[in-house]
This record gives sequence, C-alpha cells and structure tokens, in this order.
Amino acid sequence: MNNSVYILDDRAVLYINGSDAKDFLQNLISNDINKVTDNLSCFASLLTPQGKFLYEFIVIKHKLGYFIDCEKSQSEEIFKQLNLYKLRSKVEILNLSNEFVVASFGFEKYLSIEGSKDILGFTFKYREDPIILDPRNKNLGARLIINLEKLYLSLKKLDLKDSKIENYYTQSHKLGIVPKNSDKLKNKLFGIECNFEELNGIDFKKGCYVGQENTARIKLKNKLSKRLLPIEIIDGKISEDEIININEVEIGKILINEEYPFALVKCMNKNFDKDHVYKGKNGSFKIFIPEWLKI
Repeated sequence: MNNSVYILDDRAVLYINGSDAKDFLQNLISNDINKVTDNLSCFASLLTPQGKFLYEFIVIKHKLGYFIDCEKSQSEEIFKQLNLYKLRSKVEILNLSNEFVVASFGFEKYLSIEGSKDILGFTFKYREDPIILDPRNKNLGARLIINLEKLYLSLKKLDLKDSKIENYYTQSHKLGIVPKNSDKLKNKLFGIECNFEELNGIDFKKGCYVGQENTARIKLKNKLSKRLLPIEIIDGKISEDEIININEVEIGKILINEEYPFALVKCMNKNFDKDHVYKGKNGSFKIFIPEWLKI
C-alpha cells in the first residue's frame, strides 16, 4: 500500500456559513448543494452568466456551513466574486487558508481507514476533520481538510509520509484532470467543455444557477463539439494560445502550456486523431483522451 501524502499547499480553504448559506450556494454553483451532507461532498464550478468557466472547487459540509476547497491562486478572486453575489443574503464568507490545509493520499490507503466507503465524494470524520474521497475520480485519492496545527500529528497517526506535490500533479495530469493553473482557462471555454459533467460537477436536474441556460442548451442541443484534453509533450515546448492544426485544419488551441498542459480540442472533428504527433512552432506533442471520458 502506498503511504504517500501530498500537502496541497497550492489549495485554499474558504468557509461559508450563515442562515442563507445553502440557498446562496444553490443559486450560484453548477452542482446541487442538496447533495452535500455530513457524509457526501461535491465538485462544482462557478460560471459566467454565459456559461463560461470561472472557477472550480470542492464543497464540503462543515459544522453549520461549507468549506470551499479551491486553488489558492484564485482564492481571493473567488472570495470577491462570492461577496459580489452576497447582496442581502445572511451569509458570512471567510478565508481560512492561514488556518486550514488540504492533504491528499491514495485510494487504497483511504479504503484502509475505518469508516471509509467506496463512493465518490463520500465524507467522514477522522478526529473531527473531514476526509473526502475525491468526487471527480477515485484515482485522485482522498483529501483531508485539517487545521494546520493538527496536520502532522494526524498524518503520523494515519502512517502517512509526506511526498513531493509534483507526483500528485503528474498523476492528475495522466488522469486527464487539471491539477493547477486553472486560472488560464478563465473565460476561454464553457464549463461543460471542461468535462464537468463526467467529473460529476454539473447537475442538469437542479434549478437555476449562474450560467445554467447556456450549459443546458449545449447539452440538450448536442452542441458539445470541443473538449479540454491533456497534452503529452514529446519534445521542445509549447506556447499558450498556440493554434493546433492537422492537415491545415484548425482543431484546437493550447490553453495551459506549463508543466501539465491542456488544450481545447475539436475532438468531434473528423480530422482529429488522438494518435497523431502534432507539430507546434517550437515542439511536438500528442493529445490524449482520458479513459473516463467517453467521446
């Protein structure tokens, strides 16, 4: 069994509570807040009114409110965006990133802990702190959200050994799930094009939320022709916003060009070939389709 743990110091924790917290989130996020209980957490996103991607996060019930586990580089923006929507709602929004930390460890290790269940998003308490089986894909393992002061004692009791965060990023990228730099996606594609339906981040049965109309229209009219797909660099390097061509036909654009790259790809186009080696200005690469994404 792999006893590695990754301290995700690039994640932030916001906390939303107050008598209107549930309704407040329900009117904003792409998933159904009614799914979130003491025993279940969800993946969700915040979209523009046009349905374009803004932010993604995991929502966890905590005491009388909700933890928002999000990318740290976007936490201040999310905090401001939520406050913009707050208006007269009776909610309090706190940034607890200096107090709480997110740690991730493998699926097998998660199953060995008493109280765990093999259910995506399943949540239970370990010494009062939530452990969540990642609601997107169980191969991403589980997450522990814990007060920084208690972190190392709990890791010791769980027999978890601190490992390099890059190993977590690599694993996530190989799975085809964006591990970092999601700010590069902002306003550049629709939330549904980020594969949020397959990653359990969109609920098509819930009522209105910001961006719901376009999201539902793309789904119902079967207009989902582009997908966010991971890139495997073969040699050289690639550039952000570089156009991807095959047979002189444009089939995509690189959105994240750093260590764990992704592109928005017209994967339904007859010219798209997942086995093709694409040539960019300064390098060559392949585009792969994750196993969980049925295209």
